[in-house]
Amino acid sequence: MLATAACSGPAKESGGVGTVEKPVEIRILANDGYAKQWQEQMVPEFNKKFPNIKVTIDGVPYGDQLAKTMLELTAADPTYDIVMADDPWIPQMASTGALLDLKKDAADWTDAGYDWNDFNAAPLAAGEWEGVQYGVPLRSNMLMMFYNKSLYKDAGVPEPTPGLTWDDYMSQAPKLVRDTNGDGKDDTWAVGTYFTRDPLTPTVWQTIFNANGGELLDGDNKPAFNNATGVAALQTHVEMLKYAPPGASTWQFTEPLEAFRQGKTATMFNWGSVYKGTAIDPKTTTLTADQVGIQVMPAGTKSSGAHRGIWSGAIASRSQNTEAAWKLIEWLSSSEGEVWQSNTLGVFPARTSTLDSTPEHEWLSPVFAALKDAYADAETGKMWRPRLTNSDEVQRILADETAVAMANPNDTAKALDDAAAEIDKALSK
Repeated sequence: MLATAACSGPAKESGGVGTVEKPVEIRILANDGYAKQWQEQMVPEFNKKFPNIKVTIDGVPYGDQLAKTMLELTAADPTYDIVMADDPWIPQMASTGALLDLKKDAADWTDAGYDWNDFNAAPLAAGEWEGVQYGVPLRSNMLMMFYNKSLYKDAGVPEPTPGLTWDDYMSQAPKLVRDTNGDGKDDTWAVGTYFTRDPLTPTVWQTIFNANGGELLDGDNKPAFNNATGVAALQTHVEMLKYAPPGASTWQFTEPLEAFRQGKTATMFNWGSVYKGTAIDPKTTTLTADQVGIQVMPAGTKSSGAHRGIWSGAIASRSQNTEAAWKLIEWLSSSEGEVWQSNTLGVFPARTSTLDSTPEHEWLSPVFAALKDAYADAETGKMWRPRLTNSDEVQRILADETAVAMANPNDTAKALDDAAAEIDKALSK
């Protein structure tokens, strides 16, 4: 629990030690995918504990967020006290020298019950760079496998289990493409996921690659994916298009999500945080919890598949409200805050104690079980995007060449060779 003294007294006005008697306002730069939800639901809950900290959250589109954040962190007088970092961004943001070292700089403000060791290692590592903890997980996410139990049953295909391999999955996929109304036209398909050029599209074949023991970069940060294992992984991703709905070659995040929610695809490889809107909320889905399964992605020779996508909260060191900013991050990432977020917003927790607890809603139990598996696999297989000071450039190159392979399936090996050459050049600058 958070300290009652900090909860009952006025918030701190500026960075430093002690309690200030005046109210304070903090601003958060966040992704527009969840900024409104946080403003409308999370902030009122936080203010029950800290009524003197006024919180304003501004949302920005994902494609613009890193650039805007970098401008903020390099400004002499930043507008935002808290910035949100997607999984690969912390190194680039920390390189500005404008992020607080949370374990060191916020130590005097941290409640004694805030247990750093309770965080699962995989999500906590997303906020670390060169031995410094710049961020903590506030919205954990993993690339996972969703499946429609009804479509599997109707097709006579056994439901997936964490032991399902990619070979098994691809051999079953043709059976999941079906004409269900007898008009001679297929109307349900096997799979939906990212296929078009998008920074997140390479995460699908990378997960297959990692599950087979591959690593994108070696210990010297040299490309290590343009080999037989990498080609086979990318080829598997490309071949999924054969069993996807017409037009799926243009799909990014939204299209596979909508197709699955409408019962048009038997499986979906997407970010696990969409589970609530896919299986629970009748405003956004035609499916119900008893129809939707969630688990790790199929297995390779080394492990099952997963891919880490953690949103970490970080504090601008030039902020004039650093203690108040930490109080929000501390509460939201505490056991209390995680339980509230999970039960109310369906947000994935990062703490082991939360994952081991009995959730308020029954639908969260299989989600927590799948998430524990996914965290373990991600840690084993280093299943995350490259974490470098120029990680966005690396991801752009991978997205470009993945798109080439999707358009020219016979050029998969060349696409990976070209990507390796470009990344090697980018990392040698």
